[in-house]
Amino acid sequence: MLDLIDITLKDLFNPLFYITNGGIWIVLCIIFAETGLMIGFFLPGDSLLFVSGIYSKMLVTSLIHVGLKSDFLEVMVLFVLITIAGILGNELGYWFGWKTGPVLLKRKDTFFFKKRYLLQAKAFYDKHGGMAIVLARFLPMLRTFAPVVAGVVKMDKRQFLVYNAVGSATWVFIVLMAGHYLEKLFMNNFGFDLREHLSVIIIFIVLITTVPILYKIIFNRKSHQ
Repeated sequence: MLDLIDITLKDLFNPLFYITNGGIWIVLCIIFAETGLMIGFFLPGDSLLFVSGIYSKMLVTSLIHVGLKSDFLEVMVLFVLITIAGILGNELGYWFGWKTGPVLLKRKDTFFFKKRYLLQAKAFYDKHGGMAIVLARFLPMLRTFAPVVAGVVKMDKRQFLVYNAVGSATWVFIVLMAGHYLEKLFMNNFGFDLREHLSVIIIFIVLITTVPILYKIIFNRKSHQ
């Protein structure tokens, strides 16, 4: 059994830690929390999906206790389950935004809640409209707060559900499949095992997903000085 005392800060940002210690259920909970609970903005959503694609067999076997006939079926089982978790998470965020409304915009910052992320998500939504729900899936922090903003501005519920489902399915499919098939591609063609270089890969994923946001924040500040 996992000893909570032994968990380090490094473990909390390591996707493989969650996969090996919690299996498919912790993966689903993290995807749900990152997109549905405002405390989930710091969770490793993109890298977790990528690494889940690499370890799809282990995750699916831990769920159904038998191997499927093809690894495509295994990764598709993950795709369906994680997509549903992402949709449900966004629906919860949307409902929360709908119910709380402007109160959130006046709320003070806490360790788990940062108002600036909500304001950035609102600016992103104002610029892109409903497509912001789809696009935000690929941007850490924004994907946590975009559904909340959609609820705050009272976006049509059916319209939100459509954008939500498309965004969740697209995000999960691209990142999950990338992890699953790139691992096989590199191993079969170059003898390069991605599993032995996960730390570097995770850092790379974090950089390419957060740099655009940091760039926007920095230059927005400079333009207002």
